[in-house]
Amino acid sequence: MTTALPITLATPAEPVAIISLSSTATEILYAIGAGDQVVAVDNMSNYPAEAPVTELSGFTPNLEAIAGYEPDLVVISYDPGDLVEGLQALEIPTVMQRAASSIDDTYSQIAELGTLTGHAVEAEALNASIKEELAALADDSVGTGMTYFHEIDNTLYSATSSTFVGQLYALLGLENIADPADKAGFGWPQLSAEFILEEDPDIIFLSDAAWGESAETVAARQGWGALTAVVEGHVVPVDQDTSARWGPRVVSFVKSVRTAIEGF
Repeated sequence: MTTALPITLATPAEPVAIISLSSTATEILYAIGAGDQVVAVDNMSNYPAEAPVTELSGFTPNLEAIAGYEPDLVVISYDPGDLVEGLQALEIPTVMQRAASSIDDTYSQIAELGTLTGHAVEAEALNASIKEELAALADDSVGTGMTYFHEIDNTLYSATSSTFVGQLYALLGLENIADPADKAGFGWPQLSAEFILEEDPDIIFLSDAAWGESAETVAARQGWGALTAVVEGHVVPVDQDTSARWGPRVVSFVKSVRTAIEGF
C-alpha cells in the first residue's frame, strides 16, 4: 500500500488552509467536500475548475512560496529530497500520498484524506460509490478475449497489469501485451516496435493523444498500418489525466474504455 508518510506534526481536527501539491489529492479533496478548506493547489491541478490553481509546483516545490500561504496541512505525492524536512522545520503538518500501485491504494488515500480533513463520512461514501460503479462496469468483462497496448508516449513506454491503470483495464477482461516484456518487474517497460508488431494487439490505447498521437500517426509508423488494431479502427485516445490519476475519476476512465470497446 502506498499511502502516506506519518503526519509530521499534530494536524488540526479540520484544517482550514490546505495546500495540495498533488493533482490526484486535489481531486480527492474536492470530491469528499473539503474544497472550501483548500487555499492553493499546484500548477498541474486542472480539475475541478474551481480549484485555486497557483504557480506552486509539486515536482520542484518552493518552500518559501508554500509557507507564504500559511497552510495548516500540505498534501504531496513527491519529495525531491528536502521538502518534507523543510516543512517539518517550519512546523507545517504534511502528508505524502505516493502514486498508487493498486486500486486499493485509491480507497486508502481517499479514506486518509477524509480522516485528516474532517470528512471521514463523505470519504467512506465516495469509496463505496466508486467500488459499486467499478463493479457494475466490470460485471460482464466486456473485453474478454481482446489484447491491448497502452501507450504512454511515442517512445513506446507502457504499463503492465501490475500497475494501477493496468488493473483498471483488467476489470474489463482485457489482456495486456506488455506483461511478458516486463522482465524487471517494474511495471512500466519500454517496448520495442518489433515486439508490438509481433504481439499484434486488438486495441491500442493512446494516453499521449494530447501530445499529438492519433490513429493517423500510429498508422503512419513503419509496419504499424498492418496491425489488427489499426486495420479494425481500434486505436483509442484516452484522457491523459483520468488514465494517470488514481482519484475518484477512475470510474470515468473505465467507463470511457468500456464505451470504446462496446463501439467496436
